[in-house]
Amino acid sequence: MNPTSLTPPNSAPSPPPERWAVLLSALGAGTLFAAGLVLSGMTQPAKVLGFLNLAGLADGTWDPSLAFVMGGALAVTLLAFALTPANAQHPQRKPWLAPRFQLPTRRDIDWKLLSGAALFGIGWGLAGYCPGPALASLLVGGLDALAFVAALLLGMALARRWLP
Repeated sequence: MNPTSLTPPNSAPSPPPERWAVLLSALGAGTLFAAGLVLSGMTQPAKVLGFLNLAGLADGTWDPSLAFVMGGALAVTLLAFALTPANAQHPQRKPWLAPRFQLPTRRDIDWKLLSGAALFGIGWGLAGYCPGPALASLLVGGLDALAFVAALLLGMALARRWLP
């Protein structure tokens, strides 16, 4: 490669990945994520509610384990963003199964973001589920997880229909 050039010698565009490879990769990532949620206990609403119940700090019943799970997830995310090129359009650096990195560009905070975050937090605090653990919990059964996922899907459908 010529050091003054940004394009490698054989810089023909790579063919798009096969659809089966993308789907298999998504299935593997989802399975790994679900396994991590189950192993860490985050599919148990009581464990999540034990973390969110700050009154438990006074009597020693507060469960800090969710903080460690979140810390591990944050460390992986920070590493991934550190390895992602600053210029997402850089031709030599791309994901394995996508033509380019797709990084968020919006930086504003609007009412949709704030209301969605509030609804997420209220739902998480009341039910002890958020979408990922609720979907993973469907595999082990339980009417509470099924009710949560049904309400989640209904809320998503309503939001798509009536929100601009």
